Amino acid sequence: MKGRLFVFSAPSGCGKTTILKGVFERIDGLKFSISSTTRAPRKGERDGVDYFFITEQEFRTRVRQNRFLEWAEVHGNLYGTDRKQVEEALNCGLDLIMDIDVQGARQVKCAMPEAVTVFILPPSWKELERRLRDRRTDDEDSIRRRLQNAYAEVSEAYWYDYAIVNDAIDKAIEEVVHIITSFRLQTSRLAGFISGLLSQKR
Repeated sequence: MKGRLFVFSAPSGCGKTTILKGVFERIDGLKFSISSTTRAPRKGERDGVDYFFITEQEFRTRVRQNRFLEWAEVHGNLYGTDRKQVEEALNCGLDLIMDIDVQGARQVKCAMPEAVTVFILPPSWKELERRLRDRRTDDEDSIRRRLQNAYAEVSEAYWYDYAIVNDAIDKAIEEVVHIITSFRLQTSRLAGFISGLLSQKR
């Protein structure tokens, strides 16, 4: 049975990375889709683990070759998801987690309508600003730009399949776990088991 693609988006500072880390600790059989980006690695990030860090020239070449399932420019940097990587994982029966911005999520949903989209919301604007400042990874101009972009990103949440408010990290993780588990319990995913059960002699 083909795997399911789960697409997650959120404004910077909403805790999406922490939530997904918790989900991977609770659910087996998930694979993370590693995006390519032209931005410089942050402290502690590793090439091929967090992102594939490539030059803008290489990125543009791959765009012309139609190698990206989706791509977008975010905060002055380019991000994209390799089409072949996604298709291979799904065809192997793995459920794939994709962490991308709203522009990319729209592209994926158009290309793969069966993809499940989830938007992570902050509990308030004040809390979002606090989280951004506590990260201490951005200068003042970057923080202001991220807060401005957050409003536009949240306005896109309406078309996502699910929305989760991250007001308590453990609760948010469990809500994502429930979403993924519910799709794994669909009869289409268990068709093989049902057929095998029916074929057994009583």
